[in-house]
Amino acid sequence: MTAFTRRQFHATLAGLALPAPFAALAQDRFPSKPIKIVCPFAPGGGSDFIARVAATVLTERLAQSAIVDNRPGAGGTLGTEYALRTPADGYTLLLVAGSYTVNPALYKLRFDPVADMTPVIQLSRGAYVVCVNGNLPVKNLQELLAYGRQNPGKLTFASAGNGSHLHVVTEYLFGMAGVKATHVPYKGTGPAVTDLLAGSVDMLVAGTEALMQHVKSGKLRALAVTTAQRLPAYPDIPSVAEAGGLPDYDVVAWHGLIAPKDLPPAVLATLNGALDAGLKSKELIAKLEPTGVSPAGGKPEQFGALIQSEIPRYGKVVRDNNIRSQ
Repeated sequence: MTAFTRRQFHATLAGLALPAPFAALAQDRFPSKPIKIVCPFAPGGGSDFIARVAATVLTERLAQSAIVDNRPGAGGTLGTEYALRTPADGYTLLLVAGSYTVNPALYKLRFDPVADMTPVIQLSRGAYVVCVNGNLPVKNLQELLAYGRQNPGKLTFASAGNGSHLHVVTEYLFGMAGVKATHVPYKGTGPAVTDLLAGSVDMLVAGTEALMQHVKSGKLRALAVTTAQRLPAYPDIPSVAEAGGLPDYDVVAWHGLIAPKDLPPAVLATLNGALDAGLKSKELIAKLEPTGVSPAGGKPEQFGALIQSEIPRYGKVVRDNNIRSQ
């Protein structure tokens, strides 16, 4: 071994600056250690479920383990702040939901929800369901909205808490329809469903996984889904747009992954490519669609555009209704 080669060899071992070809090879080895998906919500809920779906896809596609780290609190802002302050190396990702686009209007955030992140991919898309207690004297959404207009403040609606995504999208519906209703906040969707079943509140807008089992049993009545189109899993339930005569109402229940800002393009491409391919698998589609949730996928730019469009939309709803955080 020549003196030059020996020096180069020892420099490499010492972790000194590598020539461009070696640096490229090192980058190609991503991921070389486990990937962590921070879920800023408690275990056991819909967000946690989607985070674990993403972790499974990454593990299978990248031959490197991916784990979920639950860090709930403050409407998801605690875990979000933690994740966005980690190194932008692709080894810490953040699971985000619709609440990510509501929180800027509710909290004094110590991060910029657009400038301080890199969109990776939208994981899922689904719809919320507008449900009422079976004893409420309405058979469809038009009748519900008419009842609300004729009885200002009498109609009560539950939510998962003040400032929750469920609260905001319900106020968005009523604002568009010209209805004044009374909000009853709960600490989570579970207690809200329990009181809806008991007749303590009149209605609830929530996910299919929380409500449809009770609709099928006849205890609740599903009036509409919040997306512009009907759900393939529940084709008999009309959309708010068609059932309520509100063509501009379109609320998607979604989840996605983001990373800290300045994520290297090659790492972003690896993560997006693996997830996009995995989300197209027939097995995953078959597993999710009966629940009313569909895999999304797509390019990072598409997901970034969704986030940027929803922040001002829900910010206006928060301001118009003087909504405060939990």
